[in-house]
Amino acid sequence: MSASGKADLTKPQMLRDVIRAARPAAVVNAAALTNVDQAEREPMLARAINEVAPGVMAEEGRRIGAVVVHYSTDYVFDGTATTPYDERAHPNPINLYGQTKLAGERSVAAADAAHLIIRTSWVYSAGGKGFVPTLVRQLKDGAPVRVVADQTGSPTWSRSLARLTAAILQSIAAPGRFELPRDDWGIYHLGGGGAGSRLDIAHEIISALAPLAAASLPVVIPISAADFNAVAKRPTYTALSNDRVSRRFDLRLDHWRLEIRRMLGTELE
Repeated sequence: MSASGKADLTKPQMLRDVIRAARPAAVVNAAALTNVDQAEREPMLARAINEVAPGVMAEEGRRIGAVVVHYSTDYVFDGTATTPYDERAHPNPINLYGQTKLAGERSVAAADAAHLIIRTSWVYSAGGKGFVPTLVRQLKDGAPVRVVADQTGSPTWSRSLARLTAAILQSIAAPGRFELPRDDWGIYHLGGGGAGSRLDIAHEIISALAPLAAASLPVVIPISAADFNAVAKRPTYTALSNDRVSRRFDLRLDHWRLEIRRMLGTELE
């Protein structure tokens, strides 16, 4: 264990030591190698972080009686659906990132700890280098922007995802621990309401920024995913149905268009 309590996810024993020292009531794993192309180039690293480490966390969670919350991805699906995927849909990942994340889900389930596997989709924040903040900066610069039009998901604001995860934990909180009945273990989808393409996101951002723009906003040029010549293949449709989490915990995320505007309002405050 390091002095700071941090662990290298590629070193299972270090991870075990940190969890055993902290003895948390909940182990929440939001860590992953999420760069889809990097996963193709560095498969051993992707497997260590996305597959092995979650299983180690879940094993230690079972040992100390902690509930385990593990985030997974819409990329466990192949994208051939035309309506939102629910938890009963058959996973069939088409790239190594999705394959390692699916293996991570199975590692968590196999550990037999009380667990929630939360699959989410197209997570974005107000800052950083992700698609949405990068797109906002590009649009504000005023130059034409090329945006993929043939991929659809459920855009999810990271703040709302964290808020609903906290609400789930609060709903199962008991003095000094969390209580999750075995029937409630398993996979839950939690993505922004509705479905949208990256082009839809661009147009929504433009619509939200238009009243604030001092000059004309830029032209958005639709392109196909193939134009990027990415290393890894991406699924074309990965919108998620949130029905199970709504039924069990009476929680749901608002429509992604509203969430995008909330995020922009927070950024502009």
